[in-house]
Amino acid sequence: MTKPQLRKAYKVLRKGLSSEDVEELSLKIANQLLTMKVWDKSFYHIFLSIVEYNEVNTDYILNILSGKDKNIVLSKSDFGNHKMTHYLLTDSTRIKKNEYNIPEPVDGIEIDSAKIEVVFVPLLAFDQSGHRIGYGKGFYDMFLSQCKPETLKIGLSFFKPETAFSDISQHDIGLDFCVTPEAVYKFSE
Repeated sequence: MTKPQLRKAYKVLRKGLSSEDVEELSLKIANQLLTMKVWDKSFYHIFLSIVEYNEVNTDYILNILSGKDKNIVLSKSDFGNHKMTHYLLTDSTRIKKNEYNIPEPVDGIEIDSAKIEVVFVPLLAFDQSGHRIGYGKGFYDMFLSQCKPETLKIGLSFFKPETAFSDISQHDIGLDFCVTPEAVYKFSE
């Protein structure tokens, strides 16, 4: 299947999940993350969930990061140039939904992409080689290309991987891991 076909299919699959399903599966993903050896870093980038799209609820991961006293980084999207600006989450950070219902920091202490050591990546689908399909705007591919090569890229998905995608682009940035409610998939050595 092509990316547009898979994007459409997985939006329908996610829409079919109840709010209870989303919470239960999100908690399982957070528990899977706790089994990984990725907690020795300092700067962790995480997305804030779009509830209306039944995205993985990252509140559980935020609680883990806070409990481990990590630096949490959030992004604000600029739909004019498809770039993201990254901000440190602090007690004074104000979060507001943008016109696309994406919760974002209003402002704050800006963090350079090169400082970020782990990125929790939103996605609609992924394959057995670590390729991901997002919403198709390229925000995360551009952002991940600006991170250091050793930055860990961890996808979060409610669903198992597809075998392969038929239309991978040279601009697509692969994942190092993808975490589902049932398993942790590793793609890099």
